[in-house]
Amino acid sequence: MPTPVASCRLCRAPLPHAVIDLGATPLANAYLRQDDLGRVEAYYPLRAYLCEQCLLLQLEAVAAPESIFGHYAYFSSFSRTLLHHSEQFANGIIDRLRLKPGAKLVEIASNDGYLLQFFQARGLDVLGVEPARNIAAAAVARGIPTVSRFFGTEVAAEIALERGKPVLIVANNVVAHVPDLNDFIGGVKVLLAPGGTLTLEFHHALCLVEQAQFDNIYHEHFQYFSLASAKNALAAHGMKIVDVEELPTQGGSIRVYAAHAEDLSATVSPRVEAMLVREAQAGLANAETYRALAVRIAAIKLALLEFLVSAKQAGKSVVCFGAAAKGNTLLNYCGVHADLVDYAVDSSPHKQGLFLPGSRIPIHGPSRIDETRPDYVLILPWNLCQEITAQMAGIREWGGQFVVAVPELRVLR
Repeated sequence: MPTPVASCRLCRAPLPHAVIDLGATPLANAYLRQDDLGRVEAYYPLRAYLCEQCLLLQLEAVAAPESIFGHYAYFSSFSRTLLHHSEQFANGIIDRLRLKPGAKLVEIASNDGYLLQFFQARGLDVLGVEPARNIAAAAVARGIPTVSRFFGTEVAAEIALERGKPVLIVANNVVAHVPDLNDFIGGVKVLLAPGGTLTLEFHHALCLVEQAQFDNIYHEHFQYFSLASAKNALAAHGMKIVDVEELPTQGGSIRVYAAHAEDLSATVSPRVEAMLVREAQAGLANAETYRALAVRIAAIKLALLEFLVSAKQAGKSVVCFGAAAKGNTLLNYCGVHADLVDYAVDSSPHKQGLFLPGSRIPIHGPSRIDETRPDYVLILPWNLCQEITAQMAGIREWGGQFVVAVPELRVLR
């Protein structure tokens, strides 16, 4: 594998060798318009490196954050599964921390206010920080105060000065997207009130390895955290992990609770050590673990291509459900284009009428499936498989079948 001129974005240790190489792909959320189809797309190396000092699995930073997140296509409110999860989280942590109406809360990467609306309904003083201007505007339109900035120490200091320090900072599904981890975590340290709580949710590297969830690797995700690497990252900025929970979201996530290191009232749950032991036993600190994963990834590619080619030869039609970023990694790594898949559908009107990056497969609304009656529906966001199969159960009326490719190819009967 090629040797990069690179160092760990957290601890600055050298990164001599890639452990996973998915080739070159476009940005996973760089959807195309009709008039873009005559232009050449930008492709970037998609390679993962393991820092054997701090254990952070990470990508090279190949594009400026502004080019990725300045105008974003993912609106969280279009996932019913995520909305249900968010409401449960809001109510649960309000009870856990005994938060009263008026308590200050800041959410980093607040998207369109999908989560903060539940805290706001309980009377908390909420503020979102969301760098994507189009999504921040949607949050403001629904009454969620939102700062459209990239979060870091400078923004944290401004918020603390203008609004006061929050007792709770929520950062769900964002730490993977942060190119400057030290500035981000340093900002949390600056902003969090004494005795306050930070909660992080992120896709667990343990699930990525054990279930070959390689399609969660794309350029918008700069790194992939284990509990061990999250612990190291927070400790470097005077914070400590005090508890951890396993979650089913994103195909397997963890929720981390953290506090200031000097907060003696915040005791560490035995669940933290138990998870660290599990990760060590799974080999997450060993580069060979990820090289073995790369072999499994190649097998997934071959299985999907064999299925699609066989379906085509048999005169069967295949379409994709979900114009998801993870799906774009899968399709581009496998070399799948519109010659093997007729089209994709997505519930978000913000993606309908566009084309998937790289594969250039057209995106329609879900009603297109009823109109064309395909033989197979390949579910790209497999983490939402239950929601999608329930929503599209009508395909069985004409003998249609659902297919998932990760962690292994399955035709759902």
